[in-house]
This record gives sequence, C-alpha cells and structure tokens, in this order.
Amino acid sequence: MVSVNNLSIHFGGRYLFDNVSFNINPKDRIGLIGRNGTGKSTLLKILSGLEQQENGIVSKPRDFEIGYLPQEGIIISKKNIYDETKSALKNILDIDTTIKKLIHEIENRTDYNSKEYLNLIHELDEANQHFKIAGGMNLDEEIEKILTGLGFLREEFYRPVNEFSGGWQMRIELAKILLRNPNLILLDEPTNHLDIESIEWLENYLRNYNGSIMLVSHDRNFLNAVTDRTIEIANFKIYDLPVSYNEFLVLRQEQKDQLLSAFKSQQKQIEQTEKFIERFRSKATLATRVQSRIKQLDKVERIEIEDEDTSAIGIKFPEPPRSGRMVAEAIDLSKSYGDKSVLKNIVFDIERGDKIAFVGKNGEGKSTFSRILAGKEEFDGTLNFGFNVEIGYFAQHQAELLDGDDTVFDVIDRAATGDMRTKVRSLLGAFLFSGDAVYKKVKVLSGGEKSRLALAKLMLQPINFLILDEPTNHLDMAAKDVLKKALLDYKGALIIVSHDRDFLNDLTTKTYYFGGGNIKEYIGDIYYFLNKYKVESLKELELKTPVKNYEETKNIQSQAQQSRQQQKDIQREENKIKKSISGLEIEIEQLEKQIELLDNEFQNPELYNNIAGMQLKKSKYDELRSNLDKKMEEWSNLSEELEKVKTKY
Repeated sequence: MVSVNNLSIHFGGRYLFDNVSFNINPKDRIGLIGRNGTGKSTLLKILSGLEQQENGIVSKPRDFEIGYLPQEGIIISKKNIYDETKSALKNILDIDTTIKKLIHEIENRTDYNSKEYLNLIHELDEANQHFKIAGGMNLDEEIEKILTGLGFLREEFYRPVNEFSGGWQMRIELAKILLRNPNLILLDEPTNHLDIESIEWLENYLRNYNGSIMLVSHDRNFLNAVTDRTIEIANFKIYDLPVSYNEFLVLRQEQKDQLLSAFKSQQKQIEQTEKFIERFRSKATLATRVQSRIKQLDKVERIEIEDEDTSAIGIKFPEPPRSGRMVAEAIDLSKSYGDKSVLKNIVFDIERGDKIAFVGKNGEGKSTFSRILAGKEEFDGTLNFGFNVEIGYFAQHQAELLDGDDTVFDVIDRAATGDMRTKVRSLLGAFLFSGDAVYKKVKVLSGGEKSRLALAKLMLQPINFLILDEPTNHLDMAAKDVLKKALLDYKGALIIVSHDRDFLNDLTTKTYYFGGGNIKEYIGDIYYFLNKYKVESLKELELKTPVKNYEETKNIQSQAQQSRQQQKDIQREENKIKKSISGLEIEIEQLEKQIELLDNEFQNPELYNNIAGMQLKKSKYDELRSNLDKKMEEWSNLSEELEKVKTKY
C-alpha cells in the first residue's frame, strides 16, 4: 500500500494542492481527474519519486516497484524495439547472465566430486529457480504479446527505436512498464499515443492486471472501462469516491449542488454580520457585541466553490460559405513512401454536411489521406474539389505556423469577427488560457499549448470543409465538450481522425476504416459501427468483412468493376464541363462588376440632367442584365449536367 499524508505543493506562486491525504491499496484502479493545471501530472511525478513534495509524506513498502509513463520526455534509444523492451527486465537479464557464467564455468571443470564443483551446481540450480520464478521462461512470449497488443508488427521488432515517431516510442516505454509488472502503474494520458485497437487491448490488459493502477486520462470510455475509484483534484484538495468516472460525475454534482447551497447560506450570514458590524461599530454600548461578531467572522472557514465550467460556454463556428453538393472526391488515389504503399487506388467522396470519422491502426494512412485532402501531401491519381470549397485543417504540426512574437490574445483577437469578438476571453478560457497566460508569447508556449491555440484559432474561421487530425490530444474534458458542441452545430463537411470514442460518439454519421492500403465505408458513428458488426476489437475486421446490406455491397462492387479507362473517359467529360463552368463564373463575375458600377452611377443626381447619357447607360444596363441572366441559366444547366456525369462513377 502507498500512503500519502498531508501532501502540499506550490507551483507558479499558488497551491496546486494543500494538505492532501489518501491511500493506494492493492489492486486499486484509480482514475485521477481534474482540469488542466490542477496538478495531476505533478502528483504522479511525486508518487513516482521524480519530484519532491514541499510538505507531507509519501510512504511505501520496501522493494515496492512503481512504473511511470509520462506524457512526454522519454529518452530515445538506439537499440532495436525488442532489445529495448527486454532491457526493462534487468533482474531477469542479470540472472540470465549469471546462469550463462555458471554454465561456462561448470563446463570447463573436471573435478566433479569436489566441494567447489557441487557448490557451482547448487548455485546454478538456485539461479534457474529464480529465473523461472521471475518469469524468464516465458519472457519472449510475453514480450511478443505486449508489443503486438500495442500495435507493433513482428517484422518491426528488430528495427531501431529511433526510426519511430514519438508516439510509437511512448508505446515502447509503455511496453517496458507492463513487462516489468510493477506493484503500481502510473499512466499519464496513455491513450494519446494509441489507436482504438490498441486502446481496447490496453483496457483489457489493465482490467486483469495484478497490481495497482492510477491513471490520468481525458478519455471517458477508457476511465470507465479500467477504473473503479475516482480521485478529482479541485480547489487545492481532492474528492475521492470508490466509483468509476460516470458514477463519480453524478455523485460529485450532488456534492456541488449541496456545496453551492451551503455557500449561498454562508454568504448571506457573512453579509448580515458585516452589516451589523458596520452599523454599530461606532456605538460604545454595543462595542463588546461588535468585537464578538468580528472575532466570529474571522473564525469562519469560508466555503469555496469551483470555477465556472467552461463546457457551458456557447462557442460556435462562424456560418460557413455555401459550397457545391460535392465537396471532394478521390478516384484511384494512391500514395507511397519509397517502396512502402500506404494507400492503393482509393475511391472516396464527401458531400456538403457529411461528418466522417477516420479510424484504424496507426500507420495505415488516416493522417496521410487527411494531409492529401488538405493539400499538404503529393499523391498519384485524381482528387477533385467542388465549387466554393474552403478548407480548414488542423494537425499537431500546424501549431508551428503561428507567429512566435504574437501573444496568445493577439492570435485569437485578430482572427475573431462578428459576435465572437465579445467572446475572445471565453474561447481562450475554454482552451485553458486564462489570467496572465493570455499575454504569453507564442514562442514560449509548450507544444500542447500551441496545439490548443491553433485549434481555437481555427474555430474562428469561416470554412466549409474542416479536417481535424487528433484534435483532442491536448484538451481536458471541459475543452473537449466545448469543441464537440461546436462541431455538432457545424454546418460544413467534416473529417475527424481520432481514437477518442466518446468524442466521436454521435458526432459523425459515417466511419471509414483504414487497413491494408484500402478503406471501407460504414454508415453510422463509431459505436454503431462497433456494435453493428459485433466486433470486440477492430483487429477482427482484418479477419472478416462485416455483412453489408445489398445496396452497399452492390455499390462497392460496381466501383471496383469499373475499368480505369472508363473512369478516365468520365473524368475527361467532367473536366470539360468544369472548365466551361469556370469560364462562365469569370464572365458572370465581370458582368456583376459592370452592373455594380452602373448602379453606383445611377446614384449620382447629376446623371439625370443629361437625358441622352442616362438613356444610353440605361440601355447598357439592360443589356448587361440580360447577358447576366443568360449566363446564369447556362451555369445552372451545366451544373445539373455535371451532377449527372458524377452519377456515372
């Protein structure tokens, strides 16, 4: 058992928590929650021994082992994945080295009956027993189980760790912790680096783990699946209840309601006492009673209520410009990196108002295809965009495009228009920038802070095709709620790459599964998708193809049977119509500008003094209006023809 007594710590001139006490019992499954900045990560670091508390005691049994996974900041290794993972078991490796040394020594001796020889045999027997008890006999099997569960392919086991991205390196660090089988596992946002399949595997692994677990996560479903006790850090103290996250929310809301009622009652009493003191302070006959009331007021332990819940803030995307019905379509789109093919002959389309989730294992092309759609990546094949499509794209690296010399407030204030100008501070607060933090320079922000700022800025731009790649990784639950509510009201087309099942729930209407270079379309959000096809994990989709209805099957087969030549012919016809439409749009724009100029001239009273000149301009105006009507009719006819051509795909 780990015992925490009267723990206090300051950060940035304020308390994170003060005089906090709790125990971590054997086989506890604790979800540690709270707004960003309340001290969750700091508490994990103190428990792991990486940081020292200012006051209080953290005690644990002798030989008690703790495994800690931070959000970032791991040391990059040059070993291959397998050897780096195996290095976590130093005790087993040391025993193995001892066994090999003893065997070598025994093999080079011939004094079989001597005491020294018998002692060596005895030492070897003990070493083998220790090796077996420590799990050395099943070591290779356990390493393979954990690495494959976390998404690594067997053929990748002997690739150097430093060839992998930071997210994959964090998976290796997690694998090392699980392999060590410590008494207590501390996990700080472990799902940030995992896809849905690996998250489900980790949930099952942790549910059956023999030791204790404390984890920080903004993934509601992960918390509910793994934990049975919840500790919230708020108002410099903790609220500890023996229930999972959802149950905790209900009970805590009841506590908050009671606290608010007590707060209001106390405030009323304080106000009455202060009025009494102020009214009778100068009355000599009541001096004793006034002093008594002052002392009474000084002794009152003030009830504190929590800050405003920013999830209630009504932030909305600006009304997007109207696009054509078709937003984007891909035909035989492929992408390779050297010899590695990521996407193969993809056929995909998205229409105005569609909300689509991209899911699948990491490395299967979700982010690559998102970058292609956003115009950030080269590709082979055909990609077309509809009329008047304005793209907004968010990925972690987009944050680096912000001007480092701007302040946080400047970035959002310049991007805000209309009603949003009055909500700049509310938006910043929702994305965890408050107080003096809004005046920090962008160049001093952490990677997570820059990502949040870039996402907040994107919410202010009038766009009709929004592509979000893992937008929730650096958001707490309240900020995620703000974003989700805004996306639910968003009128444009939306694509989200995410492993956060709760965030995707009810938000998207289609799900595309990426695997083996291909994509499969399923109608419905993420939970409909998982429940409909009775899959316990997305890995099963690689082993079986869920049964589709007749129309879906017919459509997919029809697309697959179309020859490349047919598609090229259709594409040629489509491009011809589009070219004509583009030419008409230029002519329409020129006619509208000429008409606008004449409209302005008609506003000048002096024009009416010249009857002949006015009639000439009126004749010109009528001619322009007639030409505009004809061009608009041509544009309408061509647009209908274009829609018919698209049905041939």
